[in-house]
Amino acid sequence: MQELLKASQIVNLRLQALEIFDSVKITLDSGPPELPGTANVIIEVVETANPLSGQIAAFTKAEARYSTVEGSLKYKNLFGYGDLWDGSLAYGYDHSTELSAGLYLPRFKGLVTPVTARAYLLSQDWLKFSSYKEQSMGLSLGLFSSEHHDVAYNIAWRTLTDPSQMASRFVRRQLGHNLLSSLKYTFKVDRRNSPMRPTRGYAFVSTTQLGGLVPDNRSLRFLRQEFDLRYAVPLGFYRAALNFGVSGGVVFPWGNGFSSKPSSLPERFFLGGNISPVCALGGPTTLWGFKTRGLGPTEPRRHVNDGTADPSGVDFLGGDLAFTALADLSFDLPFRWFREKGIHAHVFACAGNVAK
Repeated sequence: MQELLKASQIVNLRLQALEIFDSVKITLDSGPPELPGTANVIIEVVETANPLSGQIAAFTKAEARYSTVEGSLKYKNLFGYGDLWDGSLAYGYDHSTELSAGLYLPRFKGLVTPVTARAYLLSQDWLKFSSYKEQSMGLSLGLFSSEHHDVAYNIAWRTLTDPSQMASRFVRRQLGHNLLSSLKYTFKVDRRNSPMRPTRGYAFVSTTQLGGLVPDNRSLRFLRQEFDLRYAVPLGFYRAALNFGVSGGVVFPWGNGFSSKPSSLPERFFLGGNISPVCALGGPTTLWGFKTRGLGPTEPRRHVNDGTADPSGVDFLGGDLAFTALADLSFDLPFRWFREKGIHAHVFACAGNVAK
């Protein structure tokens, strides 16, 4: 009976996660007398009265000085497969914009994994840090997804421009059009008791991305590998725990003459910003103590003699090789009010570097 109750809870959660039912009720009863040791399981569901839903929200990450306004519309179960159709628009106060439309099929025919597809238009403004704007138009397909494995394919037409006309020599060489066609595989294991404040357990993420899967001379050919390892050790007092982390990544081009080609600027690693590396899991992306993209190789911007250019301005170029390490001690404060509000203390140290 306990196994049946546990299985019923899992089924209930999975049905609720489909977002197409207003209510799910599972009733367990003993089976007929002529079939001893059996049970009747009755599942009653009420489909959503209105298949169309929408939301609009504003998100702010004060530590990263970043805010966005996002709106989305969803249409549920159009073809009766639990399918979710959605369209979304996101605008960031750093002048980034994303318009996308997607389809999610949790189960389709005999497939055992969800099917996802998303078409998108993306615009990002990196003029302040690296003197370029990025516009992408593409399609992303989720090919396989399970508890520990994820495989996705992405194809996009990408354009890099410099409206300021002040980019450094390296950035100017990267401007123009290119085609991104890549296959991405992610392996993830997370055995921590909390992703926000882990006090025990471990986590490991490895991501491999291979670009250049179409026979086109404008296709970006590169191999990118990232990993992130975390381990938390409880100390036994005040919920204190030591949390250790190490992450790294490397990217390099492949194909004819790869040894003399620089890696693509958007695919490079950039470190900096004030997002907590304790909560970030996925690769070398954050490092306390530096501004956004503020660590690693730089190159002076082109000086324009019009009285408006900053002669000391530089472009942050990122790197092909990145490495970060983290040591963190977290513990409860000796006041009940802080513990009830979830406020705790951290003592931390981090290190990292980005190189060509």
